[in-house]
This record gives sequence, C-alpha cells and structure tokens, in this order.
Amino acid sequence: MAKILVVDDEQKIREVIREYSEFHGFEVTEAADGMTAVGLCKLNDYDLIIMDIMMPKLDGFTACKEIKKIKDIPIIMLSARSEEYDKLFGFELGIDDYVVKPFSPKELMARANAVLSRKQGGMPQQPQELEFGGLSINIAARTVTVDGEKIELTPKEYDLLFYLVENRNIALSRDKLLSDIWGYDFFGDDRTIDTHIKNLRNNLGKYRDYIVTLRGVGYKFEA
Repeated sequence: MAKILVVDDEQKIREVIREYSEFHGFEVTEAADGMTAVGLCKLNDYDLIIMDIMMPKLDGFTACKEIKKIKDIPIIMLSARSEEYDKLFGFELGIDDYVVKPFSPKELMARANAVLSRKQGGMPQQPQELEFGGLSINIAARTVTVDGEKIELTPKEYDLLFYLVENRNIALSRDKLLSDIWGYDFFGDDRTIDTHIKNLRNNLGKYRDYIVTLRGVGYKFEA
C-alpha cells in the first residue's frame, strides 16, 4: 500500500483528496502547512506528496526544497495559479507534476498513479496486457487486437497508443507527445500528432472514441 502525504491549509481539500486516495487503496497522512510536512518527512517515509503552494508558515516551494534535501520523494504540486513561471519553477525544484485548482479528484488520482508507477518502490507496474472491452493491448509483445482480430500499426502508432494507454485519463498536450515519443530533436510540428491520431483511430474502428480530443490541449485515452 502506497503512503501519501497530503499537504494543504484547506481542510475540505485535504478531505476530498483523502477520500479519493483511500478509495484507490492509498494510506493517507495530512498536514496543514509546509513546516509540518517537512517535519513529518524527517520522521516517516512516503511514496508520494501532494502539496499546495500557498500555505502559512512555509510555502509549498520552500517545503519542497527542504524535503528534497533529506529524501527523494515524488511531489505533485497543487496551485490556484496557472502561470507558466510557477510551473517551470516547480519543475526546476524537482516536482513530478503540477495540478491547477480547481481540479478533478479523478484526474489527480490518475496523475498520482502515473507518478508512482514511474518511481521505484511506488505502485506496481500495470499488467502488460490490458483489456478495454473488445480492445486488447499487449505492450510487451507490441500487439493490438480488436474484437479478437490482430491489427497492424506503424512503429510510431504503436508507441503513441501505448503511451496514451499507460497515461490513460491524463490530458497530454501535443508538445508532450512530440517530446516524449518523437524526441526533442524532432523537426516537425504538432500536425504530426494529429495525423497519427487520425490513422490510429481508423485502425481502432469502433473503439476510436477511446482516444478523446481535448480542444486547445491535446489528447487522452479514456475507456
């Protein structure tokens, strides 16, 4: 069972995160400010910290910096501010994700699972063979079947589908898809993503709607 430390000065937000976290099988500890969070991390081990930025006594950024000095714990930052500067500063400090308030608790849990699955000692890796109705995806074998019939995809279509599935229910921007799948040295634009998504949907047939378009953002896999 993964242990999560939830740090926020708003009790209602802590309660909502606790409720959803415990429903997903996490063990939850709460803190109302950054100073308490740092103290708890000195005494205990956690698999993930979900922490607000604007808090009394010690803000989230400073608390993150202090925690990183003593332990390497994945951190998801919460903030009512969506400015690019805040996000970049957070990632420079070593946070793993940044969620803007108001947020969807379901999406937060999906992001928590994604962060934990990337970290050793976090959540166990998901099964290599995944079933979504009649759509079967075997990541290890790089095979995809639709209602029992194997379909053939291009290498990049496989990579794109597997990435979407591994990060299912998480909004993924075109830029992130390009950098994580094609690489930073790829010379192209986000129309490459749209073209591959179109071809991928055609191959998935009646399961094409599992790949959801997020206007102005990108895509996500939602089954």
